[in-house]
Amino acid sequence: MDYNKIRKICRPVRIVLGLALIITGVVTGNALFYLGVVPLIAGIVNFCPLCIITKKCDLPQNGE
Repeated sequence: MDYNKIRKICRPVRIVLGLALIITGVVTGNALFYLGVVPLIAGIVNFCPLCIITKKCDLPQNGE
């Protein structure tokens, strides 16, 4: 199982969600921007840390 690849739809969603949390945290002065860094980095690097736990984010393998 290759954990370095996430579904094509997940990547832009993670980037947008991360940016939205960071912007919300900066505007409100809340610490939400720390939470937004995780999905932003996951989307940019194309790595899903939850795939190791849930095993639901991986791309279908050929022959399975």
